[in-house]
Amino acid sequence: MTLADDHLLLFALDRGLVTREQIDEAQRGHTTATSQTEILHRLVTQGVLDAPRLARLLAEAAAVPLLELNGEHVSDEVLDILPRPIAVRHQVMPVAVQEDGALLVALADPLDIGLIDNLSHLTGRRIEPGVATAEDIRRALARHFGRQAEAGADFLDNLETPGLARCLGDTITEQMNTGDAPIIKMVHSIIQDAVARRASDIHFEPLEKRFRIRYRIDGVLLEVSSPPKQLQPAVISRLKIMADISIAEKRVPQDGRIRLVCDGRDLDLRVATLPTAHGESVVIRILDRQGMLLGLPELGLRPDDQRQLERLIAAPDGLVLVTGPTGSGKTTTLYACLQHLNQTDRKIITVEDPVEYQLAGINQVPVRSAVGMTFAAALRAMLRQSPNIVMVGEIRDRETAEIALNASLTGHMVFSTLHTNDAPGAVTRLLDIGARPFLVAAALRATVAQRLVRRICPHCRRAYAPSAGERHALGLTGAQAAGAEFSHGIGCAACFGTGYLGRTAIYEIFLVNDGIRAMLGANPSAARLRTRARQDGIHTMRADGIRKILAGLTTIEEVLSITVADSD
Repeated sequence: MTLADDHLLLFALDRGLVTREQIDEAQRGHTTATSQTEILHRLVTQGVLDAPRLARLLAEAAAVPLLELNGEHVSDEVLDILPRPIAVRHQVMPVAVQEDGALLVALADPLDIGLIDNLSHLTGRRIEPGVATAEDIRRALARHFGRQAEAGADFLDNLETPGLARCLGDTITEQMNTGDAPIIKMVHSIIQDAVARRASDIHFEPLEKRFRIRYRIDGVLLEVSSPPKQLQPAVISRLKIMADISIAEKRVPQDGRIRLVCDGRDLDLRVATLPTAHGESVVIRILDRQGMLLGLPELGLRPDDQRQLERLIAAPDGLVLVTGPTGSGKTTTLYACLQHLNQTDRKIITVEDPVEYQLAGINQVPVRSAVGMTFAAALRAMLRQSPNIVMVGEIRDRETAEIALNASLTGHMVFSTLHTNDAPGAVTRLLDIGARPFLVAAALRATVAQRLVRRICPHCRRAYAPSAGERHALGLTGAQAAGAEFSHGIGCAACFGTGYLGRTAIYEIFLVNDGIRAMLGANPSAARLRTRARQDGIHTMRADGIRKILAGLTTIEEVLSITVADSD
């Protein structure tokens, strides 16, 4: 039978460990809300009570085992269950896993029910409390978790982190003086290394036997040097602390955000966690404001396509759609269009999920579905603000589509995105989600489809002769192949052995002319629209990709991997 905390002093008095006068002296000047266990620990600090005797008293009062931690070995598997930052913050030491799966933990106060409940929630296990002196717990934490710190230091020594101080800032220097300095330095080094390599994402992936880290560079995942498996809980906890999300919650996905400055660049890091079989997977998306805000000339459009796009977006009204899969650069293209149109005599409002980059002079509205602020609701409210230009992050349903179409017919220029394979397919997609054909015919001005292809690294570029099969796959004529110099990258330090450095876009622009409008009444298929577009002289993504191959910007493999052949 355990003893409640409010009877603990009587328990100590009965056993002659303390006197009433000593208790009164310890309580003097302190709040009455102080627990009786804290009063006894205060008596230990004052030298009135012996720490081992208090530990025995607490073990007897709580009916829990008295633990001897000196020289006790704790396995890495047990240490991995309770992250180091939590153990150090609460001064608790994981000791062993019981046969029923419960975690035996040494505490200085086994009557702290709130702490025990929190540890159970954090680890997903029942907590079996034990008692040890505060000093023994501190020594055990330093001895056992010090092994993890040393492993982290060894990993950190292998990282090339020039300019780390420029990325961390002054606040991190203070944190380096804490006991978590190796983990803090390691996490920031990984982020700085990813930024230096131009990564768009960092993937922290818990596997059964190891803890894998991969960077997504130019759209392709590249595995990098990873820390030891035993550091997984500490690294994940550090990332969650930086992103201001709960480190105690491991059962559901969470999202957070980190802001930092690296080499004078403002970076916005979006953090997403996902529970997996071997721990929480964390993905950090690196958003670089400077890399995002391009002008129309930097997008990689053909000169005639750029002029055509400039004419389209300069119109006073209408709907222009940018299409492509996730990660194809649609948002960058839309932002470039808005920057081109951003003048003091125009009011521009966007609704985005989420707002990825702040654009000067433009009103940006975030979607908040939890409170009813959907794309459709935001779009309705935006139209009452008398804008000239509206951007809707994505058209997902009939309601949003019809509001956007109607807005474009009432004097607003509307931009948005759809997920389709090509530009003509955006028209049939609008019809499929329920938009009325006459509205689409009247409002839609054009659709722009795009993909991203990797650029050949200029440092290791080499000319080569493509095989007959490669030329045939591209549909190149003999004259085209004879007059071109094909290139590829052989791999170097600058491109980390990939042969590619950076990306550019390939486009196709589908104009909705009178002939297309006449077809819409008959609910045409995507194939019929593509055929008509080719008759009207559309420059397809495959054709644009071939042009970039012949210009020496990218390779045959890149274009073949993301485009389909043009039908005859």
